[in-house]
Amino acid sequence: MRTPLREWLRTGLPWVWLNAGAVTISLLLVVGLMGILLVRGLSHFWPDNLQQFTYTDHQGQELQLLGEVVEHQQVSADQIRNAGLPVPADSIYLKRLLIKVGNRDLYGLDFRWVLEHQVGAPHYPRYAVALQRSEWGNFYGYIRGIQQDGQLIAEQQQHENRLWDEVQQRLQRIHQLQHQMRQLEQHAISAVNHQLERLRLAERRLLLRDQIDEAQMHALQQERNHLLAEYQRLEKQLRAIHKPLTRDSLLLETADGQLLELPFRSLVNLYQPNNLNFLQKFGLYLRNLWAFVSEGPREANTEGGIFPALFGTVTLVLIMSVMVAPMGIVAAIYLHEYARQNWLTRTIRIAVNNLAGVPSIVYGVFGLGFFVYFIGGGLDQLFFPEALPAPTFGTPGLLWASLTLALLTLPVVIVATEEGLSRIPRSLREGSLALGANQAETLWRVILPMVSPAMMTGVILAVARAAGEVAPLMLVGVVKLAPSLPIDMNAPYVHLERKFMHLGFHIYDVGFQSPNIEAARPLVYATALLLVLVILVLNLTAIALRNHLREKYRALDL
Repeated sequence: MRTPLREWLRTGLPWVWLNAGAVTISLLLVVGLMGILLVRGLSHFWPDNLQQFTYTDHQGQELQLLGEVVEHQQVSADQIRNAGLPVPADSIYLKRLLIKVGNRDLYGLDFRWVLEHQVGAPHYPRYAVALQRSEWGNFYGYIRGIQQDGQLIAEQQQHENRLWDEVQQRLQRIHQLQHQMRQLEQHAISAVNHQLERLRLAERRLLLRDQIDEAQMHALQQERNHLLAEYQRLEKQLRAIHKPLTRDSLLLETADGQLLELPFRSLVNLYQPNNLNFLQKFGLYLRNLWAFVSEGPREANTEGGIFPALFGTVTLVLIMSVMVAPMGIVAAIYLHEYARQNWLTRTIRIAVNNLAGVPSIVYGVFGLGFFVYFIGGGLDQLFFPEALPAPTFGTPGLLWASLTLALLTLPVVIVATEEGLSRIPRSLREGSLALGANQAETLWRVILPMVSPAMMTGVILAVARAAGEVAPLMLVGVVKLAPSLPIDMNAPYVHLERKFMHLGFHIYDVGFQSPNIEAARPLVYATALLLVLVILVLNLTAIALRNHLREKYRALDL
């Protein structure tokens, strides 16, 4: 006897609702993840107000604290008692505050936990200043004066704005001088050093081949002397810029009365958050975001920006895509269009499918052993003997990392392309051959245009997987801090042998290797958000190209 429940199950509606529920849960999880990344990552760059508290420790001594309240937390009284701190007898739960007090060079730590009942009501000093420094993290306190060549030339008076304006002008001057120094170091001096190194290698190459004569040695020496003279001229300019950098210093005072003299050259930015309106804070927020994306890291990657990691990630994915697309497409075409369908091709397909399930670290070990040591070491012996024992390609680098990820994602491209080829009707091939086209012309003019969306699907899946891989890259090229980018203005401009930074490894390094966990935590969220956005942009670009190809060759399906 059929029951209503059985009839309902036979209609298939329960499975429809289960699928819809699974999709909804997945979307909610994705939206929740993005929400956490957005809130935790982007809020880090907002200039919060500085609050000053009177803190009373367990011995009854009072201390002034100035900083940003980062987090509120409710903990059990037993947990505080077990830590050896006095707690009111009738307390069950206590609230505590995580305050970013900065001044790591003075206090040893940037952050401090305090119990809420140990601090008084906060007040917001108008002229409290937040300084972002090139080392030792942020400084929170008050400006007391300016020194020039060791002489006090301006100090705090009743008109605080005059002193603040003078500080801003001198900081702007320092930033201009630092920009000139970076231009000299990263362009002119770097180019001279690159030419000197190429000259040294050229001379050693001739010596190894026993092809150098007196005239060549004289020409090389003349060129070297010219480059050394240019280097000395640039070094003189650098010293001339460096001298005024050390001229000015800032006299500061912390909330608890400690005095500090800070050179202007160590300042990245400074502002008075309690003296800013909403529009001014929003403008500073946008500048902080831009600095995060466009500048390099500092303070063991816990401060500064992530531009080298962003640049390395995008470069790696693009090079990997250029490598994996032709290899995967050609392999799929051969297996489907040319190879005989027998036990051997079936075995190859099984092997390709199984390769997709191999752990990524295994690819990293293979890349290190085969690409780096075997092929790279062989290339050094054949083409770069003058650089030995220092390796050129026989060391992890961008090229080997790209090849390793191309090998890792190759099964995805092969399978997607073969699926597209199998959907092409046999009648189209036979019609093209009947009209006089040979197999190559049929493949090039009929089959490939129709299968191009499937090819792009394979590339999209490959990009999505490769952009987030970290484990194999740790063995074949990624580093914590790269001294230079893999693309610069020195010939041959693209340096595939160089090591590089990567957003995924940057997240691992900041999140698990940083000595300052509290300072690193928001940067982990911000970097993860940027990695998701990079993958999203790359995938949307590939999807747009796939849709364009699908529309372009839609007529062939009719």
